[in-house]
Amino acid sequence: MLNLPLKTTQQKREWETILHIAQQNGFPPAMIHKLRHQIEHKTHFTTRQKKQEMGDFHIHFPTNTNIKITYKCRNTIANRIKPPRDHTPPHNQWGIDQLTCNTCNLLYVDQTSRSLRICYKEHTCHIRSNNPQSAYALHILQNRHKYGPMDNTMTLLKHINNQSLLLPHEQYHIQALHHNRKLIPEQSPGNTNPLFQAVINPQNPHGPQ
Repeated sequence: MLNLPLKTTQQKREWETILHIAQQNGFPPAMIHKLRHQIEHKTHFTTRQKKQEMGDFHIHFPTNTNIKITYKCRNTIANRIKPPRDHTPPHNQWGIDQLTCNTCNLLYVDQTSRSLRICYKEHTCHIRSNNPQSAYALHILQNRHKYGPMDNTMTLLKHINNQSLLLPHEQYHIQALHHNRKLIPEQSPGNTNPLFQAVINPQNPHGPQ
């Protein structure tokens, strides 16, 4: 509204429409007035600064051309209100992830220190290249089962802040799936995790003697 060459009556009508839409969507009028003031101040300052640096700038078109000028404003209320994206990666991405076989619905558990997307690409690359470097790739290849897209196949079970806790938590989730018969047979449950024993058998957390 502020950047388009509108007449006073048109700008007033547009402003009333903006206030009405904002109110219907639950935004307080005070916020919209504050945003307008900020935009007006910023626009006035930017225009004055550009004129000082570059001088007035004019474009001339011949009168016999069919060129029409259109305006598009990207400085919308939605862009002003939505929170900024944080592109800074976390200090660590340690965690326990889980992969699902789309044919038998059995699960594979793994620990990771990278993003889920990178781990998923590695597993699928092993499958496509017929290289069973992981138990999940081996399961898919030797059984001729199917895997799906990342959103339907991979899940972050738990984010771990301490790297030394990755292995215990990984073993806990592996043994829990093995106990419920949901673990792919290609993945070994390993030795019984004391943490897992304490959960499934609180009377005897150390397991059978």
